[in-house]
Amino acid sequence: MAGRGVPELHRINRRLFLRDVGRGTLAIAVLGPGLIACSNGDDGTIATVPSTTRASTTTTPPATAGATSTTDAPEPSTTIVEAETTDTPPLTEAQLQMLRWERVNLGFVSAYVLARGREIAIVDTGTGGSATQIGDALTGLGANWDDVDHVILTHLHGDHVGGLRSVLDAAPNATPYAGEADVAGITSTRPLTAVNDGDEVFGLEIIGTPGHTPGHIAVLDAASGFLVAGDSLNEANGMIVGPNPNFSSDHDDALDAVRKLATREFDTAVFGHGEPYIGDASEAVVALAQSL
Repeated sequence: MAGRGVPELHRINRRLFLRDVGRGTLAIAVLGPGLIACSNGDDGTIATVPSTTRASTTTTPPATAGATSTTDAPEPSTTIVEAETTDTPPLTEAQLQMLRWERVNLGFVSAYVLARGREIAIVDTGTGGSATQIGDALTGLGANWDDVDHVILTHLHGDHVGGLRSVLDAAPNATPYAGEADVAGITSTRPLTAVNDGDEVFGLEIIGTPGHTPGHIAVLDAASGFLVAGDSLNEANGMIVGPNPNFSSDHDDALDAVRKLATREFDTAVFGHGEPYIGDASEAVVALAQSL
């Protein structure tokens, strides 16, 4: 199995709602326990959240030719159609405001678009020329560039920051962020806001994970159990694996970053390289840390 995407949906045990965006990419909304719906554009498989639907239709017979009064016309008939009810309650406004995300698959690297209501954060920008595909992901989430308030860079490597100029050109309201130790190595047309371990952006906790680069960061949405690991972790052949020593500025620090992430809890982890790992992701990172 290449990755742990849609084939692993049976393992989701809380807070994951996947919705069809009518495209080949995968969008996920993170909601309450037991509420799951998904669509994978590749195979058309769809599962939806059970709901209670009440539809009312009113029909009126056509008027008789030459008639001048409706006195003798039959009364309009009203039909009430009741769908089968279930024990699943409708989604609340609070649930609809929880985190939704979409992966922007750029081939060998990925960026991510995160949404809460109409507010948007982009995590990493891929290589140059990636803004078009990131814009498609915004459309898939029902948003546009004006909704983007935050652009978070996990680290300074070109495959993660190469698209920054075009993204900032398209997103007039966005503030860019990067780990403090990486800021000086990133070229930006807008001032970068330095962040450090424990800071918060867009309701996301910044986790300092240096080693791959000096200022590498991961971001965690603790409420929904969703981690964007950047390159502090990778996915290969359906497994979470550690950072690549060939690209680590300090590989011992990079391994310490894995151990640090193993102390946190999250159901889903996504990466700069590899497929999303959905379900029991923190358990997989614990096992990885124990093997180092």
